[in-house]
Amino acid sequence: MSIFAGVEVGPPVEVFALNQACLKDPNPNKVNLGVGAYRTNEGKPWILPVVKKAEAAIVADGSLNHEYLPVLGMDNVTNEATTLLLGDESEAIKSKRAFGVQCLSGTGALRVGAEFLCRIMKRTTFYYSSPTWENHHKVFVYAGFAEPRTYRYWHQDRRGIDFEGMIEDLKAAPEGAVIILHACAHNPTGVDPTQEQWKQIADVCEEKKLFPFFDSAYQGFASGDPNKDAFAVRYFVERGFELFCAQSFAKNFGLYNERIGNLTVVQKNESTKAAVASQITLLIRGMYSNPPAFGSRIVNLVLNDATLRAEWMECIKTMSSRIIAMRKALYDELVALKTPGTWEHITQQIGMFSYTGLNEKQVEILIKEFSIYLLKTGRISMCGLNENNVKYVAKAIHEAVTRASSKI
Repeated sequence: MSIFAGVEVGPPVEVFALNQACLKDPNPNKVNLGVGAYRTNEGKPWILPVVKKAEAAIVADGSLNHEYLPVLGMDNVTNEATTLLLGDESEAIKSKRAFGVQCLSGTGALRVGAEFLCRIMKRTTFYYSSPTWENHHKVFVYAGFAEPRTYRYWHQDRRGIDFEGMIEDLKAAPEGAVIILHACAHNPTGVDPTQEQWKQIADVCEEKKLFPFFDSAYQGFASGDPNKDAFAVRYFVERGFELFCAQSFAKNFGLYNERIGNLTVVQKNESTKAAVASQITLLIRGMYSNPPAFGSRIVNLVLNDATLRAEWMECIKTMSSRIIAMRKALYDELVALKTPGTWEHITQQIGMFSYTGLNEKQVEILIKEFSIYLLKTGRISMCGLNENNVKYVAKAIHEAVTRASSKI
């Protein structure tokens, strides 16, 4: 008998299972609202024009080779990524108490940071929002954290943030707990704290001596303005917090399969940098040794060239603007249909996702009867909507809501 005979089949990853089901569905009107990747108005993946230019320049550069990158990645990339997050005038960068580590996209940055906090700093408790991106729990538990906890975030009746509940839960957290915070465009709700609320969150973290670990997957992609999307992280750094921030270039560069990300580390002073960097080096060496080069070369070329960077800024405005337009289009259609419930939250939310408020029964109707694929929580990717299918989706939602008795 095989030594693997006792291995049980693991549960499917919902979003991937949905994507496969959609691909196999013969319905010509099918709509994939599950996948978290940008799509054009024609429903196609989009390679950013500036990325195409960078790729061509890299391929044409005869001086490049396939040698290993340093364990912590390309300095040019990590420096620019950290500056993009913290700002050109960041005191933390000028005083050399902030540095970056190239990682395998945002997920890899979360894992590296979690490994360091658990193995080296001996942290055992982490908090994540309820709801959150489902991988947060896996990444931290697999890194060794023994006490996963949640803080309240979504208020179903208000269709918005449960700020009072969030603050109450953070105040009850033990000293030293790691708090995962979405830097912008909260996944899955699309609801972010206001700037004033971020200040109150910082007050609690400071009072309770909590460690902020930001997840920044959508900088620039959320609002079209990288500086606006970085407010929360920059505010915490200005307040003097030591923190981690996982950055991803999957969404804002469209480099989903290149796995290019950055872990920004902010310390009280420069004196601890060498020790921290050395321990992260050992952790990475024991996991994947060093990062891949191609995606990092694209990001490096774009962020370090003024002309290409300006083109990239226009690309992220194009993506964010289309998503905002689709939010309004869906809202307008639902209102025109007099769909039961209130739907303002769709246009009030930001970023790739919308937490519609649809319940599991209504989601089931949408999938089985209309071939509209979305998570059972009612989360939809706004990128899956376009001018050709938004009316169809709105009519299907109207039908599901009208037939299923629960109020929206």
